[in-house]
Amino acid sequence: METTFFSASFTSAMIRLLICVVVNWSIIGLLYYRKSHRRDFAFTFMIMTVAIFFLVYFMMGMDRGKATMGVGLGLFGIFSIMRYRTDSMPVREMTYLFVVICLSVVHAMAAEWDDNDAAMAMSYAELLVVDLMIVVAICIGEALLRVHSTKLIQYDRPELTKPERRAELLEDLQARTGLKILKVDVGGIDFLKDSVVLRITYEGLSSGDVDNLFTVKKSQWREV
Repeated sequence: METTFFSASFTSAMIRLLICVVVNWSIIGLLYYRKSHRRDFAFTFMIMTVAIFFLVYFMMGMDRGKATMGVGLGLFGIFSIMRYRTDSMPVREMTYLFVVICLSVVHAMAAEWDDNDAAMAMSYAELLVVDLMIVVAICIGEALLRVHSTKLIQYDRPELTKPERRAELLEDLQARTGLKILKVDVGGIDFLKDSVVLRITYEGLSSGDVDNLFTVKKSQWREV
């Protein structure tokens, strides 16, 4: 009697996991991290790829081709608990998180090819086509919809916020910050303290959450 260490379904799942890891980690490393340089989010996305895959895989039970109502309700409950309320997550990071979760779920729920149940099966080639379409969509979005970095500034010369002195304002801000400023939005003006809050849009990489901080909380010092 021949002894096998792994079943055919588990071997197929490991192949799908390998494909999922390669695709997701390529998206994170080549598309996300290349522009954002956020190690904390990149680490989260990489670990969630593996965790979500195994979570969905084992929740599916032995029958990989049928998604039951219990799996859907279970995923809804788990994702509703994971709210990431400790820190606000930018829209771009939320988009990449959603892509990572979706690809992990798709690869985990895709069944191995079976001639008796071909309608519920998904071949490796079809998985690769889905992955390629998502990667191409992300590349097109990153190339065409270029997102500029923004920063909040407390400015000590509110008199330069007048429309007729906008050129002088831009020149002074670029000389002080060393940034190539594309746009300046004027916020609240405090004439008693002779200051104004400005939001500048500039070319270059963002520094993350620190861009829009004026004061540092005690809890944030632990992350420095």
